[in-house]
Amino acid sequence: MAEILILDDDAEFCGMLGEHLQRAGHGVSVAHTLARGRSQLIRDLYDVVFLDVQLPDGSGLDVLPEVKTCPEPPEVIIITGFSDPESAELAMQYGAWDYVQKQSSVQTIMLSLLRALQYRESRSANPQRMAFHAPELVGHSHNFRVCLDMAAQAAGSGASVLVTGETGTGKELFAKAIHENSARATGPFVVVDCTALPAHLIGSLLFGHEKGAFTGADQRTTGLIKQADGGTLFLDEIGDMPLDIQGSFLRVLQERRFRPLGAGNEVSSDFRVVAATNRHLDQRAEEGAFRKDLLFRLRSLAIALPPMRDRMDDIDPLTRYFVARECALRGGQVKGIAEDFTETLHSYDWPGNVRE
Repeated sequence: MAEILILDDDAEFCGMLGEHLQRAGHGVSVAHTLARGRSQLIRDLYDVVFLDVQLPDGSGLDVLPEVKTCPEPPEVIIITGFSDPESAELAMQYGAWDYVQKQSSVQTIMLSLLRALQYRESRSANPQRMAFHAPELVGHSHNFRVCLDMAAQAAGSGASVLVTGETGTGKELFAKAIHENSARATGPFVVVDCTALPAHLIGSLLFGHEKGAFTGADQRTTGLIKQADGGTLFLDEIGDMPLDIQGSFLRVLQERRFRPLGAGNEVSSDFRVVAATNRHLDQRAEEGAFRKDLLFRLRSLAIALPPMRDRMDDIDPLTRYFVARECALRGGQVKGIAEDFTETLHSYDWPGNVRE
């Protein structure tokens, strides 16, 4: 049984959710204002907080830093409306576990809760699993450490992972680190750039083809999905995958079987999928540009990487890391960093993020 706080000013929603939580055996507390929620967080210990973004006396996002300073910080699941995806994404960057829309089914909300509680239990029972070897992932800010913690959890499971974040935040580095710290580390890490898949060759590239399957197919080719057998398939910028291919790929995720173009029989591939995007997939799903069922399959675990402007505490360690790396590549001694140069770095907002 978990202790859960619902911080939301919608009494009807609180009543509905509270009833389902109590039926599942959980203890439930409710607060309808930010002030009331703050006092309850100070007084009582909670495992999970369902937090509304828009409250009568302020934004729910304002209380997130305070939640993280609790003696035993609860996991936070953001409650949001269809019109507020950006606030939800921002909350993820500040360490929230997940976000769900109020219009979601009870099953979706309870599934998010179940995953949060499983993560909390695994972190408590196996704290050593939260550290993993990723020397290229540099930073010590709270936002970044939350992401590292979740990546460590992802590495210890076989679940599908969706990594979100702006361009240049390190989505592929995180995906590769998850692979290299997983049980599949000795297997292949196959990258699929969904933005660069030519429309007329997508099926062939993903699924492979037999000789003579189409004009110009002069030899048999193994597709990227089969190449990932025993390893990890990284779908970069999954939000750009064409809608007609999404249905075919969903079946592959469900069955782990597919038929190469021109082949008479299906083949299998045992792969783990990690996907990344800089798009708001929930919004694209509502617009009909991305399949909701595929999004559900991809987002068993979600990691939202913060932009550089939200992790400025990492400027100094990142600077030292890149300077040392360049010196090593050029065979020179490690250089010092002038104070005025450091001040210049801190005064810039880094729109290109870590890559810049």
